Amino acid sequence: MYKAFYGLNFDPFSKSIESKEYFRSHDFNEALSRLEFLKTARGFGLITGEPGVGKSFLLRYFVDSLNPNLFKPVYIPISTLTVMNFYRALCNGLGIIPAHKKVNMFKQIQESIYTYHHMKNITPVIIVDEAQFLTNSVLDDLRLIFNFEMDSKDYAILVLAGQTPFITQLSRQAHEALRQRIVVNYCLHGLTKDETKEYVKSRLDKAGCFEPLFTDNAHELLFSSSNGSIRTLNSLVKMCLVTGANEKLKSIDEEIVFMALNELNIVA
Repeated sequence: MYKAFYGLNFDPFSKSIESKEYFRSHDFNEALSRLEFLKTARGFGLITGEPGVGKSFLLRYFVDSLNPNLFKPVYIPISTLTVMNFYRALCNGLGIIPAHKKVNMFKQIQESIYTYHHMKNITPVIIVDEAQFLTNSVLDDLRLIFNFEMDSKDYAILVLAGQTPFITQLSRQAHEALRQRIVVNYCLHGLTKDETKEYVKSRLDKAGCFEPLFTDNAHELLFSSSNGSIRTLNSLVKMCLVTGANEKLKSIDEEIVFMALNELNIVA
């Protein structure tokens, strides 16, 4: 209903927006530049941030940008795994039939990465999402799995992406050896106030609505309520559009935003 009322060609705040249509915030560009550097440097990368600031989309964009003739992406979204299950997930991602014993899987993984690099000229890119749930045992094994030629060579890329508490976990003395292997490290903070307004306008423009829809006060409240989170902002703006269409309003002010906040039970 709200799409027809506001003349929108599609839902501009859906999470299924294509990569090429994504809003390139300062945060996004800075994080992506780190990942681009990692493509040539190889080794370990760390991407952190609060929920909803765009970590997963950044990773999808990065994977989509990889040349399949040069890179082999392996995405592991479930990090609440035992060491054995993590090894199996890594084997499956690399196209290996996992052995029954950990020591054999370890050898399979290293041989596969070595073969990709030396025989196929392909760099495996291992991405572990929600890394804050990784156990200390898995973290200990990660630095061993990617240790080649007495830790003198990097034949793969490992990207650990997680929420900000993961930084505290890595700062413990037990993970000093792993932390020293991190080549790039970036923490996403989300949209700024100006970017929040620009993001909403750009999404509406893409969907075919070129007239100013939200008042300045409404934009202020959208920013303060979403706190930089793109996911929260998307849900809030969509509810504003639903509420505004129900009220037959062509301009959405802070009162409509408050109504949407109450509907979503988000505290401003």
